Amino acid sequence: MTLTIPRSRWSRTLQRGARLTFAATAIAGLSLAAQAQETFKVGIVSFLSGQAAESFGIPAVNGAKALVEAFNKGAAPAPYNKTGFGGMKIEPIYVDEAGGATKQVQELRTLYDREKVDAVVGYVGSGDCLAVAPVAEEMKKFLILYDCGTPRIFEDGKYSYVFRTAAHATMDNVALARYLQARKVKVETFNMINQDYAWGQDSKKDFTLSMGKLFPNAKAGQDQLPKFGAGQYGTEISALMGSPADVTHSSLWGGDLQAFILQANPRGLFKKTQVVFSAGDHVLPGLGDKMPDGVILGARGAYGLMSPKSALNDWWWELYSKAAGVYPVQAPYRMAQALLGLKLVVEKAMAANGGKKPNHEQLAAALKGMEWDSPAGKIRMALGDGHQAIQETAIGKTRYDAAKKMVMIDDIQRFPAECVNPPANMKSEDWIKAGFPGAKCN
Repeated sequence: MTLTIPRSRWSRTLQRGARLTFAATAIAGLSLAAQAQETFKVGIVSFLSGQAAESFGIPAVNGAKALVEAFNKGAAPAPYNKTGFGGMKIEPIYVDEAGGATKQVQELRTLYDREKVDAVVGYVGSGDCLAVAPVAEEMKKFLILYDCGTPRIFEDGKYSYVFRTAAHATMDNVALARYLQARKVKVETFNMINQDYAWGQDSKKDFTLSMGKLFPNAKAGQDQLPKFGAGQYGTEISALMGSPADVTHSSLWGGDLQAFILQANPRGLFKKTQVVFSAGDHVLPGLGDKMPDGVILGARGAYGLMSPKSALNDWWWELYSKAAGVYPVQAPYRMAQALLGLKLVVEKAMAANGGKKPNHEQLAAALKGMEWDSPAGKIRMALGDGHQAIQETAIGKTRYDAAKKMVMIDDIQRFPAECVNPPANMKSEDWIKAGFPGAKCN
């Protein structure tokens, strides 16, 4: 028996089959296209919890999120206007830096081994940087340290896969001492309060040595070294008040810095001494009118209210401010210069690799000795055999503006990178002790 299908019904059957075939082909095509479109996975590590999160870690991550979104849309200005990284969609994986160095080493291994990231950008704590750098080198994996301050990483070690895209802490403390000299601040005595770990110890040393050269008759007094995350500074403030000095230096940062200011100001410390903070700008938006006037501070670069005027900085300022609801300070600026540099590095390495995604070795080769423009000015990988950046910086003085309801920074002085960073052939400590040979400050 033969089944006969009416012509009209047969036509509809053929059309329906054709539609199904086309849909299946289209889905298969999309699947193949999705497979063909490579992504670039980057681990981004910063403090998402703990005392360093509110004023430092989270603003840095907010900056990363805003930039990644702009990059993936192809919405950044030239030469950063290619979509993603050379056409590859950027896939970020955010990791909390809280928990200590041992935990961070484990997290780093997880990012490389399990998550298969193509690069890691991260780390604020100097202790964390000192811990993860040798691990990345051992694994032969590409790592960008976007912050941390200790000069020891590249002055005491040699790396092929590890880079830091921001200047180290020597710049901050040399600039502070030069600012005091330029402003003819009376300094016959100076006290110090710094955290008792690599960052605080190195900062104290660099400031003390710099003062020894620029203010040779000044005598060091109190040397307070509270633990990182101490939070309570009553004993230290009493010691500083009991033996007041002309200047009080501190490299406290994050929640520790906020707590110190909120506890010291009501007790009158800021009226008894000229306080200088090497890395203080990032707490200004949060403190508002609780921040004393006349405090001399740096931002670890020409960042925030002390940043230079440029088209790139204008774009970055607007991008971050709209995304975060506040202007960018130290941490997001440092994250921005790291990710802007990484974008150019990936695309440079791709060009040398026939347009293909570069591996860890090729990324490292591309970044070594590179230069690029950031919202804070030129970044140059000039130290550590091309693995450590130098940059210009700025120092200024706080003033609360009641009409604008925000802290302003006045009397800003900029210092060229070659003025406040050591030359490539000298360690920071030796350079300061020798009287800053080769410094170019004009």
